[in-house]
Amino acid sequence: MARPQPPPWVHAAVLLCLLGLGGAIEIPMDLSQPPTITKQSVKDHIVDPRDNILIECEAKGNPAPSFHWTRNSRFFNVAKDPRVSMRRRSGTLVIDFRSGGRPEEYEGEYQCFARNKFGTALSNRIRLQVSKSPLWPKENLDPVVVQEGAPLTLQCNPPPGLPSPVIFWMSSSMEPITQDKRVSQGHNGDLYFSNVMVQDMQTDYSCNARFHFTHTIQQKNPFTLKVLTNHPYNDSSLRNHPDMYSARGVSERTPSFMYPQGTASSQMVLRGMDLLLECIASGVPTPDIAWYKKGGDLPSDKAKFENFNKALRITSVSEEDSGEYFCLASNKMGSIRHTISVRVKAAPYWLDEPKNLILAPGEDGRLVCRANGNPKPTVQWMVNGEPLQSAPPNPNREVAGDTIIFRDTQISSRAVYQCNTSNEHGYLLANAFVSVLDVPPRMMSPRNQLIRVILYNRTRLDCPFFGSPIPTLRWFKNGQGSNLDGGNYHVYENGSLEIKMIRKEDQGIYTCVATNILGKAENQVRLEVKDPTRIFRMPEDQVVKRGTTVQLECRVKHDPSLKLTVSWLKDDQPLYIGNRMKKEDDSLTIFGVAERDQGSYTCVASTELDQDLAKAYLTVLGRPDRPRDLELTDLAERSVRLTWIPGDDNNSPITDYVVQFEEDQFQPGVWHDHSKFPGSVNSAVLQLSPYVNYQFRVIAVNEVGSSHPSLPSERYRTSGAPPESNPSDVKGEGTRKNNMEITWTPMNATSAFGPNLRYIVKWRRRETRETWNNATVWGSRFVVGQTPVYVPYEIRVQAENDFGKGPEPDTVIGYSGEDLPSAPRRFRVRQPNLQTINLEWDHPEHPNGILTGYSLRYLPFNGTKLGKQMVENFSPNQTKFTVQRADPVSRYRFTLSARTQVGSGEAVTEESPAAPNEAYTNNQPDIVTQGWFIGLMCAIALLVLILLIVCFIKRSRGGKYPVREKKDVPLGPEDPKEEDGSFDYSDEDNKPLQASQTSLDGTIKQQESDDSLVDYGEGGEGQFNEDGSFIGQYTVKKDKEETEGNESSEATSPVNAIYSLA
Repeated sequence: MARPQPPPWVHAAVLLCLLGLGGAIEIPMDLSQPPTITKQSVKDHIVDPRDNILIECEAKGNPAPSFHWTRNSRFFNVAKDPRVSMRRRSGTLVIDFRSGGRPEEYEGEYQCFARNKFGTALSNRIRLQVSKSPLWPKENLDPVVVQEGAPLTLQCNPPPGLPSPVIFWMSSSMEPITQDKRVSQGHNGDLYFSNVMVQDMQTDYSCNARFHFTHTIQQKNPFTLKVLTNHPYNDSSLRNHPDMYSARGVSERTPSFMYPQGTASSQMVLRGMDLLLECIASGVPTPDIAWYKKGGDLPSDKAKFENFNKALRITSVSEEDSGEYFCLASNKMGSIRHTISVRVKAAPYWLDEPKNLILAPGEDGRLVCRANGNPKPTVQWMVNGEPLQSAPPNPNREVAGDTIIFRDTQISSRAVYQCNTSNEHGYLLANAFVSVLDVPPRMMSPRNQLIRVILYNRTRLDCPFFGSPIPTLRWFKNGQGSNLDGGNYHVYENGSLEIKMIRKEDQGIYTCVATNILGKAENQVRLEVKDPTRIFRMPEDQVVKRGTTVQLECRVKHDPSLKLTVSWLKDDQPLYIGNRMKKEDDSLTIFGVAERDQGSYTCVASTELDQDLAKAYLTVLGRPDRPRDLELTDLAERSVRLTWIPGDDNNSPITDYVVQFEEDQFQPGVWHDHSKFPGSVNSAVLQLSPYVNYQFRVIAVNEVGSSHPSLPSERYRTSGAPPESNPSDVKGEGTRKNNMEITWTPMNATSAFGPNLRYIVKWRRRETRETWNNATVWGSRFVVGQTPVYVPYEIRVQAENDFGKGPEPDTVIGYSGEDLPSAPRRFRVRQPNLQTINLEWDHPEHPNGILTGYSLRYLPFNGTKLGKQMVENFSPNQTKFTVQRADPVSRYRFTLSARTQVGSGEAVTEESPAAPNEAYTNNQPDIVTQGWFIGLMCAIALLVLILLIVCFIKRSRGGKYPVREKKDVPLGPEDPKEEDGSFDYSDEDNKPLQASQTSLDGTIKQQESDDSLVDYGEGGEGQFNEDGSFIGQYTVKKDKEETEGNESSEATSPVNAIYSLA
C-alpha cells in the first residue's frame, strides 16, 4: 500500500522548528559546571548619544560566575567611575549620563569575562561607537546652467555620519523629485540626469540626509537649474511630438557612462553580503540598461534589478558569484558596455564550531575548531581567557592545529577553552568548556506526556536526558523490542525522535531508554494523531463602495475531537466586532461599510494543535476630501504658482487635480476649468491671461468621483493688453428674405485682455467687391437690412478693447435670407410600359436659397374615380423617380415643387399619357359589367359559330373559290394567294388583334387601321344611345372591285353573307 501523500497546504501548517536538534547536551543546572556566555552586545555597538549606554554581558554556571571587563585590552575598573555600574547577577555595564559627561569619552573596545572556580568564559570584543549626525556645511550654490539634452550630475556629498545616513532628493518645498530612467539617484547619493529637459527647470533640487539614531533630517541648500533651449517649454505641440528631442532641436547622442567611468572597473564584496553593481548612462534618447554575466547566467534566485534597471543586486553572495559582469547601455544611436570584475572575499565562517565537552573520569575527548575564509583565517587557542601557550602544562592535553585532544581526563582537566579565528576581514570567537563528571542517566522532562499531532505533519518527540559518561538512547513503540531509527524515524543526538510524516498508524505509546555504565532511565510519550484543520471556502478580495454591505466567507473542516475557534484579524491585529459587524461560524458581515473598514481581513481557524489562515483584502472606495490651504506665490505678469495641501484620498488614490478659476467681470460667480494636474503633485504654475481678476479653487479626483471644491484662494489681477484673438464661429445667415444676421461666439474673460470689449463688424457683397460697410457692436449679433434674396456677403468681425484692436480677422462668407424657390424646370412624365411611369425634372431656375429637397404629390384616376394621394420627399440632388402603376388602366396626376428652409415653392403639374382606346373609354361607365353588352357578345359568338360551320361544309365540297379572277389592281403582297390566283378564305375573327404601339417618347399611338367602329356603319358616324351604348349595325365594308359576273359582292348584313356563301 502506497504511503499517503500530504496535500500541498499541509506544509504551510508545519509549526515545528527543528533548529538545534543536533546541538550539545546541556548539563543540568544543579550540577557543577564552568561559565557559559548566554547574552552579549554586537561586535560593532553604535549607541545614541542622548541615551544611557548599555553593554550587555550575561552568563550561567554553577557556581554562579562573577564578571569583569577590559577596555582597549586593559582592565576596566568599574568601581572607580561613578557613571559606570554593573547590573546585579549580570555583567551588563550601564553608563549613566544624567549627571553629565560626554558619551564620546567612553568609545573603545570592550570585552567581558565571566568566571567561576571551574573556568572563565569570554565575550566578543565589542567596539563601542557613539552615533554622529554632523551638520551640513553652509554653502552658496550658483544656478547650474546646462544645455537642453546634455547630461548632468548634482552631487550630494553628505557629511560623514555614523551610521551612514539615508539620502533622498526633494525640492525646497519638500516635494519628492520624480525619478525615472532619465532622472534617478545613484547609490552614492548623487542625482543623475541622462539628459536634461526644459521641464527640469520647474523645481529646485535639494539633497536630504536622514540619520537613524537621532531621527533627524538635514537638508542641503537647493540647486537651481537654468536650461538653455531652442524652444520654450510652453510649446505644447513640441512637448507632445512623437520624436520630442529632434522636434525641440536636441541632437541625438550615443550612450556614455556617467558612473562608473571608463569601460572597466572592479569591486570586492564579502561572502554573505549583498553585491550591488551600478551603471548610469547618458545619451539622447535616454539609454536602456541591460545586465549580463560572462560565461554564465545571472543567479535568478538571488538577482534583482533596481533603480530602473540601472542597478543589479545579488543577495547573500558566495564564492561562485565572483566573475565578470557587464552592463550594456543602448539607444537607437548605438550602445556601449562597461565590465565589472567582482571578487568575493570572506570573513571567517564556521565549518566546525567547538562544542562543550562532557567526559567521565578517564575518558578521552577532543575539541575541534575549524573555520574558513578568504584569505584563510588563523586559529588561536586560549584557556580561561589566557593564551594556551601561557597556561600551565597538562600532560593529558595535546594541541594539533585546530584540534585539542584530551586523554584520560581527570577532575583537574575542567576549564573553558576559547578558539579565536581571524583574517583581515573579521574574527570569530567561541567558548567551549571541558567538564569531568560521573553521573548516572536521568530524564530531564515530565513523565508519561501526551503528545497530540496533526496528520501528515512532521513532528518531534522530545526525551531530554543527561548522564556522564554520555548515555546511549533508544526508542521503542508500544513495548516492541525493535529500536526506532531509520526510514520514517530519525533519532537526534539530544535524544529527540523525529517522525518525518505522521500517519494514522503512527499513533501509540513511545518509550525512550537512556543507558550508561552507571545505570539507565526511561520515559514514555503517548502520541495521538488528529485530522488537520482546513479552510475549504476562503474569503475573497472585494472592492465595495462606502455604505454598502459586504460578507466575507470562511468555512472550516476540522477534527471533531478538537475544539475549533474561528477568529478574525484586521490588518494582522485582532478585529473588534462592533455593532456594524456580525460574526457567524462561517462568515463575517459588515454593514454600512466605511473608509476605516478597508484593510486585510484574516480568518483564523484554530484548534489547540494547529490552525489555518485565509486572508482577503477589502477595498472601500470613497471620494477624496477637498484640498485645503491654497496659497499663491511666485506672482508674475502672466503666471502664478498655486500650492495646496491634499485632502484624504479616502482609500482610493487621487489621480488628478482640477484647478478652476472665477473672474468677477464677465461671469462673476461662475467657475471655469483652468487646467488639470497629476494626483502626485500639490503645486503648479498657472499661465494667466491679461486683465482678469482671478480666484482659484482645486478639486481632487479619484476613481470614485470628485471631491468638494476647496475654499477659494485670494484674488490676483493681471494687467491689460490688446486682444490676441478674434471671436470664433462667425456666421452670416438671413432670418428674413431681405436681411442677413451676423452672429459670433463672444470672447470670454480670459480672451478679452482689457476693459470695454467690443467688436468691429464689416460686410460687403461678394460679387460686387464694393467698399466695406462697418459697425461697432457690443453684443454678439448684428442685422444687415434691405438685402437681395440669398446673395453671398464677405464678413469680418474684429475684437477691440481700450488697449487696442485684435489681429486682422479672417473673412467669412455669409448669405442673406432665403425665399420660396421657383418651380422645377422641364418636368417630364414618360410611360415606357404599362407597369411603370418615369419622372424627370431639372432644378428650379431661381432656387432663392439652399434647396432642402423636392416634394412630389401624385394620385391615380380613372374617369371620375380618384385614388389615394401619395407623397414622396426627395433630397435636393435627386431629379428622377419611378412610379409603379397599380393597374394598367388608371392614369396619374403628378404635382412637383422644390423646397428651401422657408418652405415649398411654386408647383408644376403633369399627367401620365392616356392608354390605347382611352378616347372612347374616357368618361364612360365600365360596359363590361352591363347586361346588354353580355347578351350582344353571346349573339356574336353564336353567329361566328354558324359561320364556321358553313365554311367547313363549303370546303368539304370544293375548297377554293375564284373570288378574284380579274382585277385591275394587283393583289398586295400581304394577300394570301395560291399559285392559281385563288386564296383561302379565312374569317377576320381568326386574325390576331393588332396591339397598340408605344412611341419612343412614351406616348400611346393607335395603330392606323380601317377597322374602326365607324367603318362598320353604312357610310356614317356610329350611333350611341343617351347612356352611351352602341346602337349601330355591324356592316361589311364595301369593296368596289370588278368581277366577271353580274352578281353583287355586297352583303347587307353578316346573315346575308352566310346565305350567299351557302
